[in-house]
Amino acid sequence: MLPFLLLLLLLPSSSTALDFCVGDITAPQTPSGYHCKSPTKVTVNDFIFNGFEKPGNTTNIIKAAVSPAFAAQFPGLNGLGISLARLDLAAGGVVPLHTHPSANEVLLIVQGSILAGFISSSNSVYYKTLYKGDVMVFPQGLLHFQINAGGIPSVAYASFSSSDPGLQITSISLFGSSLPSKIIEVTTFLDHAQVKKLKAVLGGVN
Repeated sequence: MLPFLLLLLLLPSSSTALDFCVGDITAPQTPSGYHCKSPTKVTVNDFIFNGFEKPGNTTNIIKAAVSPAFAAQFPGLNGLGISLARLDLAAGGVVPLHTHPSANEVLLIVQGSILAGFISSSNSVYYKTLYKGDVMVFPQGLLHFQINAGGIPSVAYASFSSSDPGLQITSISLFGSSLPSKIIEVTTFLDHAQVKKLKAVLGGVN
């Protein structure tokens, strides 16, 4: 047994290529992520992200900004099953009901206060106002939201169990798309005027 172990130690190691799969973001993304960059082209900068040093731009209709550190922005995360994002909420800011189809989310509050919650598949509702240092988890695929609960800007960091968690915002999917108004009216029980008003706000057509 001892000679065999010594032989293994003396064999050239090729494990480096298996340690990580830095994403080649110059190529199209596939359902399983990006193809691996050649190890000879990998540098330390592939494992470093510098995009959280400044607040995101919250001058928009929801007064919120999400700065992602997903595989597309942080190639070193590709294939590792993790990612991060910075959330900035101005006073009155809101992240509307949305889902991440591919990931669980953990949210850490670092400034201000945020009313956050989610709706389970049995329509149970879980929500609470979170303050600096509080952490909340949002299970994969469930509708959830975040609302600034104070009069000052709030900041939080989210971690995800995927390098590409995906995002679908319910209101934008309904009223910011080309789904015909008649179908929305039938499936949501909203009247024609309400649907048209929301489409006008969110840029939907048909």
